Amino acid sequence: MKMLATQTAGLLQRLAKQEEAVEDTARVLAQAAVGEGNIFLAAFGEMKAVVETALNGVEPLASAVDWKPDSILTSADRVWILAPNDEGDELAGRLNDAGIPFAMVTGVARELEADAFISLGISKGLIPTDDGGRTLVPYAMGALFIYHAVKLIIDEMLAE
Repeated sequence: MKMLATQTAGLLQRLAKQEEAVEDTARVLAQAAVGEGNIFLAAFGEMKAVVETALNGVEPLASAVDWKPDSILTSADRVWILAPNDEGDELAGRLNDAGIPFAMVTGVARELEADAFISLGISKGLIPTDDGGRTLVPYAMGALFIYHAVKLIIDEMLAE
């Protein structure tokens, strides 16, 4: 239990250092919330936990809706792609082609043309195993941490 707590604390500390990227993400998404657009949450895999929190949590995210492949987007909308690996890359390409601003959170950094990008820096599990591998890959935990940081900033912007 102590190792899990230590490794989790380290992950959250690393994510907290991405303050500028978190602020950029909040600015991109807030453009929809202050205007007449929606914040479409396009989450993949276990990062769908962010959608559940944003839509049905105690304090929902203003203007948030669950993105579906048949969602119709306008220039007032923004999209937040949350993907452990490359699951959101095709959507990112289509959004770039359509000129719709979007932010992205992925497990590992890579070259993408997002308006705001955050890498969780998770390429392997947190906990070493007896056979030399690693287990417990906390994509959802990292994404929820980033979500709450972004939401705090958006809420502050909307209150002004």
